[in-house]
Amino acid sequence: MAKKSMVAREVKRQKLVEKYAAKRAELKEIARDENRPMEERFKAQLKLAKLPRNSSATRLHNRCQLTGRPHAYYRKLKVSRIALRELGSNGLIPGLVKSSW
Repeated sequence: MAKKSMVAREVKRQKLVEKYAAKRAELKEIARDENRPMEERFKAQLKLAKLPRNSSATRLHNRCQLTGRPHAYYRKLKVSRIALRELGSNGLIPGLVKSSW
């Protein structure tokens, strides 16, 4: 089980990303538009830099929904390899059979 503080931090980041997503997209669009004057593009870039760092989607890290583990994460199932094996052993994932030889 991951530390509760790390999981809480990740949840906080997710909320910030959702809150500022539209504003970030708008400012990025202005900054990338080469038809706009250079001053306007530069101001948009400065406003973008003033937004909270954790509002950037690249700061997010995938974590297991059950344990909060950040490594060995299966995106399709949103669980870690350890949780996947446990769920498979208990027969909770259809079509998944634990191999043993």
